[in-house]
Amino acid sequence: MSIVDTLIIELRREISRGAWQVGDRIPPESQLAETLGVSRLSIREAVRVLIHARLLTARQGDGTYVTATDEGQVALRRHLGRAETADILDVGRGLDIVAARLAATMRTEEDLDKLREAMERRAVAGRAADLDAFTDADVDVDFHLYIAEASHKWLLGDLYRNMSDALWETVKANQCMDDAGDDPFHTALFEAVLAGDPIAATAAALSILDDCTDGEP
Repeated sequence: MSIVDTLIIELRREISRGAWQVGDRIPPESQLAETLGVSRLSIREAVRVLIHARLLTARQGDGTYVTATDEGQVALRRHLGRAETADILDVGRGLDIVAARLAATMRTEEDLDKLREAMERRAVAGRAADLDAFTDADVDVDFHLYIAEASHKWLLGDLYRNMSDALWETVKANQCMDDAGDDPFHTALFEAVLAGDPIAATAAALSILDDCTDGEP
């Protein structure tokens, strides 16, 4: 096995075990070369292979970032990119229902703090009619992801993270914004999770997407 092949295995291991999360910038070539005791050229070749595999992506002048933890995530995102809006929303609805029910019984105070902060930013963006900021607070890495993480089921959180880009685009395309940031459905979900009521949390999660897709085929 060549040095580059060994490095590819090592870098994959670091990504899969969570040393670098999706969205993190990996250390620069010089630091990796020093840490692993190899040449920068070998690091560069190994990184190039992982970029080709779409586990990493290079941003000109900024560095190299983790975009997936394995090829399964890459394949899932490829499928999501070809999926119909209705299919994405249906899968998102299923994840939301499960996540809400579990979050209501498993959430911690730290989870509640994250949800409060996301709700505050969501309301501010809604009142300002800022669609990008609203959608970020609503789906991408915030409110619904925090609900999934509050379930404390790593697989559920991982699935939601992998779907986040597709869900972001879907919510933005449907313009699921509330007038003046007034949103009784997300508020009801938060209050149900706060109260530890899985039945109310499930009902609120259903209401959110039903309201967003009202009138859609």
